Amino acid sequence: MTQINTLDPGASPLDYYGFELRRYREAAGLTQKQLGSIVYCTGSLVGQIETARKLPTLPFSERVDAALGTGGALSRLHELVMRSQLPAWFQQVAELEARATEICTFQSQVVHGLLQTKEYARAVLGVLDDTDLDDRTEVRLSRQRIFEKGEPPVFWMILGEAALHQEVGGPAIMREQLAHLLSFEHNPRVNIQVLPFSAGAHAGLQGSFNVYRFPSDPTIVYTEGYGSGHPTANPDSVKDCSLRYDHLQAAALSLKDSAELIRRVMEERYGEHRDSDGDPVA
Repeated sequence: MTQINTLDPGASPLDYYGFELRRYREAAGLTQKQLGSIVYCTGSLVGQIETARKLPTLPFSERVDAALGTGGALSRLHELVMRSQLPAWFQQVAELEARATEICTFQSQVVHGLLQTKEYARAVLGVLDDTDLDDRTEVRLSRQRIFEKGEPPVFWMILGEAALHQEVGGPAIMREQLAHLLSFEHNPRVNIQVLPFSAGAHAGLQGSFNVYRFPSDPTIVYTEGYGSGHPTANPDSVKDCSLRYDHLQAAALSLKDSAELIRRVMEERYGEHRDSDGDPVA
């Protein structure tokens, strides 16, 4: 007889998800293979998710919810599962992102995770460590669901011009990433300003930082080091970073001029150049 792994549903959100998936499947009288054929995956994948060896995706969760009539239970669990897979030191930041009504970020070198494309995120996360890269990429992208809420946060990103030129993952990936930034050009809740090289010395030279604002809770400032994060509600730190952000916004290009610069870099640096016969050239 095949040994069935016994999960402790209280061990982690991923274990709880697997426990619930198995419970719903067995209540429906389906084998793993049968459920897999209904939701367009293998029975092996269903088994890996049920035993907490594989992360569920949101489409998988939605299909299973529909197939088993769970009332959306697994889709609701998905966000909790994804957040639990973030590094322990970053989980509090994901909670801040989910609760904030306004997020202001200054990024000097890379696009903020909330606006990264899948391939750009994969390239960033894969530096020096490609273990479980697919799962880690999906976990990062799952944070972007905050923009799908009925009342999403207002998001401001000041991005150093260097981030437009730093070729992360190759020209095609950069072109896609810059095009993604431009897709927010007319979205009043997602605002992108570029801090140009011509700004010279500026208020963000000490490094990138985020400011999270809430309806009633104190404002939080977040800075990050290698493998560690530092959120604080210290009034002096909040006051200092808020002032720095004001100065960075004043030094940055306008929303319109920022979009024009992003578009120009996308076309001139990462565009597909062709010879006189119309064939692509390097």
